[in-house]
Amino acid sequence: MLAQQRQTAILDLIRQRGGVRVSHLVSRFGVSDMTIRRDLEVLAERGLVDKVHGGATLAGPGSAEEPGFAAKSIRQQAEKRAIAERAATLVEPGMAIALSAGTTTAAVASLLADIRGLTVVTNSIPVADALYQNPRADQTVVLTGGIRTPSDALTGPVAEAAISSLNVDLLFLGVHGMSPRTGFTTPNLLEAGINRCLINASRRLVVLADHTKWETIGIATIAPLSDADVLITDGRLPAEGRAQIGDEVGELVVVEVD
Repeated sequence: MLAQQRQTAILDLIRQRGGVRVSHLVSRFGVSDMTIRRDLEVLAERGLVDKVHGGATLAGPGSAEEPGFAAKSIRQQAEKRAIAERAATLVEPGMAIALSAGTTTAAVASLLADIRGLTVVTNSIPVADALYQNPRADQTVVLTGGIRTPSDALTGPVAEAAISSLNVDLLFLGVHGMSPRTGFTTPNLLEAGINRCLINASRRLVVLADHTKWETIGIATIAPLSDADVLITDGRLPAEGRAQIGDEVGELVVVEVD
């Protein structure tokens, strides 16, 4: 297969899936890691893909374009893990907590197996699956029904009705973007609705957002920055972002990543 043919096939895969890993492409095309990385570099130079750690995703999403869960899961993995570990320290035995959809919230869910007596409410299929993979007899998991989105969130009137009658101590909210002008945003209108319901049901809002979310804007605003009691991000957030977010949220927590 010629390089141009392989690059076209790689681009088709990325368009179908939203993102791919280098290791998968090496296995699929039977070429070296270095060859695949050169192919991705060519596609990135043409503005067709964005190179991320371990793979590539489609380039330049608009405010209404929503990457799938698999595509987002290979982005900023170290940052998300560090944020999730810090977030998990806020959870205490016997709490009722909620986790919105998102790759960082799914990382939090994977860390909850050692905390007794939790009730976890979520509209995220991956979050529920992470808890299912690490079951505890003394934990209760409530998964809303609803309409499934590309990020594997359950949304719509069924999900919103399930949330509206509940009260939780703590909400971990994942977001697509954040800025002083537009607040916390999402590219999915239905997800904006269910996220607002989750915020209304919680006593304390903890937003989980790595540095790439700064000045990224989705089509729908979920809440202003000032609604966040805590915002956990990573050390690559620029100084301007730290200053502006710090002025708005109750507490800004910055975790460093090796």
